[in-house]
Amino acid sequence: MTDKDDDERRPVRLGVLGCADIAWRRTLPAVVAQPLVELVAVASRDADKAERFAGRFGCAAVTGYQELLERDDIDAVYVPLPAGLHAQWIEAALRAGRHVLAEKPLTTDAATTARLVDLARGRGLLLMENFMFTYHAQHAEVQRLVADGAIGELRAFSAAFTIPELADDDIRHQSALGGGALLDVAGYPVRAAELFLGDGLEVVGSVLRHCPRRGVDMAGAALLRTTSGITAQLTFGMENAYRSSYELWGSTGRITVPRAFTPPPDHRPVIRVERQEGTREITLPADDQFANVVRAFARGVLDGGTLPRATGHGPDAAVRHACLVDEIRRLAS
Repeated sequence: MTDKDDDERRPVRLGVLGCADIAWRRTLPAVVAQPLVELVAVASRDADKAERFAGRFGCAAVTGYQELLERDDIDAVYVPLPAGLHAQWIEAALRAGRHVLAEKPLTTDAATTARLVDLARGRGLLLMENFMFTYHAQHAEVQRLVADGAIGELRAFSAAFTIPELADDDIRHQSALGGGALLDVAGYPVRAAELFLGDGLEVVGSVLRHCPRRGVDMAGAALLRTTSGITAQLTFGMENAYRSSYELWGSTGRITVPRAFTPPPDHRPVIRVERQEGTREITLPADDQFANVVRAFARGVLDGGTLPRATGHGPDAAVRHACLVDEIRRLAS
């Protein structure tokens, strides 16, 4: 679909199930700035919260998620609910005939993810998992550098995403809502490994550190490998100093991306390429991964509920990712 085609299409009419912080800070500002999308309504179980969101973003306030799905002016929904509620409301939205953009993880286990992917496919609907960082232009540039031989043959990959300790009442500390580091911060390094190493990754070993008081895992690590023997070392945690980075080691050099997963829209990424003969830093233009996700979702809806296969962002990728997360959990237990 071209930009000219965009101008000739009716915008996707979007409803939002839930008033999460990520929606307030990042996703909904990108939605209202996107001509391909019309924000119609925001739903919450708390009427006051729905009114606050609606007032800021210029849409209707709805009390109750099912009430939003019953509206006849909604084409698609965005689901920023806690992970433990995703399956219920993604399924409800699909059965109501709505396309779905859901925050990661799509669900809390691979079997449920696969079932919902099949449901969406059978109904001709787009079900998209929002790993927003994969839509940032810096990663395509890294892929180009690797393909051009900037570090020789790829030998190993490492990635880390760790954040400082959260408040005691944060939903990520609640197991019933899908809390824990594995279902939250671990997704980023795992998805990055998939992005650069492709399909067929195998989990060799993993560790999860649980907090008995909270009943969730707070940190962990995993070792993955490809069928050709390239390894991926992944670290994640929710009570650590902040880190958001990955590195690719090759036979002749190394690429480092220091702000890999959560760069703000005005950030100009710096990619560091180290070789024996010296080091160079490549500064890229700023890019807005949230705006890119919203545009990709809208175009997928307008194109009949599909994403370009070459992007690696489709529903099958969500199933493969969920299988890796399940295996990390199994081997750590």
